[in-house]
Amino acid sequence: MKITLPDESVREYPSPLSVVEIAADIGPGLAKATLAGEVDGRLVDAAFVMEADAQLRIITGKDAEGLEVIRHSCAHLLAQAVKQLFPNAQVTIGPVIEDGFYYDFSYPDGFSEGDLERIQAQMESLASEGAKVERLSMSRNDAIDFFRGIGEEYKAKIIEDIPAEEELSLYRQGDFTDLCRGPHVANLKQIRAFKLTKLAGAYWRGNSENEMLQRIYGTAWPDKKTLDAHLHRIAEAEKRDHRRIGKDLDLFHFQEEAPGMVFWHRDGWSLYTAVEAYVRELLSEYDYQEVHTPQMLDRSLWERSGHWDKFRDNMFTTHVDDRDYAIKPMNCPGHIQLFNQGLRSYRDLPIRIAEFGIVHRNEPSGTLHGLMRARRFTQDDAHVFCTEDQLQAEVSTLIELTYRMYKDFGFTDIEVALSTRPKQRVGEDALWDRAEEALAKALEEKDIPYTVQPGEGAFYGPKHEFVLRDSIGRRWQCGTIQVDFSMPGRLDATFVAEDGSKQVPVMIHRAILGSLERFIGILIEDTEGKMPFWLAPVQAVLMNITDRQRDFVVETEKFLKKQGLRIESDLRNEKIGYKIRHSTLRRVPYLLVVGDKETAEGTVAVRTREGEDLGTIKVSDLYQELLHLDASARL
Repeated sequence: MKITLPDESVREYPSPLSVVEIAADIGPGLAKATLAGEVDGRLVDAAFVMEADAQLRIITGKDAEGLEVIRHSCAHLLAQAVKQLFPNAQVTIGPVIEDGFYYDFSYPDGFSEGDLERIQAQMESLASEGAKVERLSMSRNDAIDFFRGIGEEYKAKIIEDIPAEEELSLYRQGDFTDLCRGPHVANLKQIRAFKLTKLAGAYWRGNSENEMLQRIYGTAWPDKKTLDAHLHRIAEAEKRDHRRIGKDLDLFHFQEEAPGMVFWHRDGWSLYTAVEAYVRELLSEYDYQEVHTPQMLDRSLWERSGHWDKFRDNMFTTHVDDRDYAIKPMNCPGHIQLFNQGLRSYRDLPIRIAEFGIVHRNEPSGTLHGLMRARRFTQDDAHVFCTEDQLQAEVSTLIELTYRMYKDFGFTDIEVALSTRPKQRVGEDALWDRAEEALAKALEEKDIPYTVQPGEGAFYGPKHEFVLRDSIGRRWQCGTIQVDFSMPGRLDATFVAEDGSKQVPVMIHRAILGSLERFIGILIEDTEGKMPFWLAPVQAVLMNITDRQRDFVVETEKFLKKQGLRIESDLRNEKIGYKIRHSTLRRVPYLLVVGDKETAEGTVAVRTREGEDLGTIKVSDLYQELLHLDASARL
């Protein structure tokens, strides 16, 4: 038997061997680290026996697949601990998710935070005992009988949905057996670093008409060091939660009367308009026409565009004057209507249309999450209409604009993915071929590395997806560039070509920040609310030491406001230390202190929110000095 390893080396064995036995032949350290194997492209347990020539990759905790094995096995460990502590609880499902796992239980009494600690301790005890994990095969009907026989009705119902002829795999560890495809760790001692994180509710099979289940979340990692690092990131993320900071800084709020729709307060709206003003400045520089389109359009237009068929469940609709309307979930059909006004020539192209487009999407209530997932939000949306010959240059320029914008907001660690045609789509395959090729070529010409996400494109075209990493390493998908050969034709967009024929333009959909609300949420969490000077709702606070400086502070505030500084005065009868602390907690970039000396000299004493003393600066020079400091910080 010949076993080919990833480095193309070949090992020969006279008889069948398991994955872990071959790992032991390579080295005892590797055998100890082995969690599973990949045999001819298929993931298998470490105990899987190879009986013929095969390609083998040993899976350890350093591999993404190994991490998934650990987490899936940990979900089973959680279920076993729950069953031992709460015998009346019934198990349902326990999948792997990003950074961890969860398991849903039917338990009418409900779990408490104290129960979570008990379950964690029981899991640790079971892991240390190190029961072997064994794979069993069972027919569908036998599996149904087995689980009903031990009182696990939910598990039996899951199996009933599986085809009758399918052979099922079960995994047994000590007194606990669960349905699972695997693979799993061979011994519970291989689950070394895990932590239960929170409790939640979840409906059986995701249907709100069904029973509410108890969901327990957890995270698992190959070792304690990586677990501790992850828990530190979680703690940092909680500190940075934009909803908490938004409340602390009085930026915005949400309420039940408008679910998923933000109420911007004064300072929050100041931040919003600063972001908007920056984008608007670049629109002018890159030759965009800024427009505004209706919020509601007739059903017929959405049917022609393809949205009614592909996106109907996410649209808010209404019926007026015997006509069906939809509140727009996207801006593209409206922009095509603008393009269609008047006869267009090839000489007019490219035409770049931009809009701060307010859209509404009927997101499930359970998915709403502050600014990050809303039902009403604004896109920095734009559409470029061009010829196919102009496509490459336009996409290239859009990539440059995207990177420039992210850099200005402080994001330099950017990942790019090319999302290709989904199963549900409009347009001919030949058009999709050309669109995907154009997007790939634009990245390759700029030497930008990218991954391919098969089937993840929009229904009307493939797209670039830009993912930002923030200051604590989290990934945020933001911008998209999408090439669309289909929708313009569906909505009768044409231009007169050089030969006098009517042609359909190529349409590029692009949003760089994506949702302005969501991007501001990301900014808040990335900076922990400490906005850079150019974005800060209040850029500086003037504060007097005694009442003798009141008049000087009032006049200075007026002067600096006229120069364009977003400034406030703190004239309260409080000690200066208290005032400084208060403005520091508000994350104001610059604190301007005025005493008798400063009043006499026409200066202010400047300190940063970090506590750095910048000395005294003349009032007449202050705004330019602060602008200079800001420019230096952004370089």
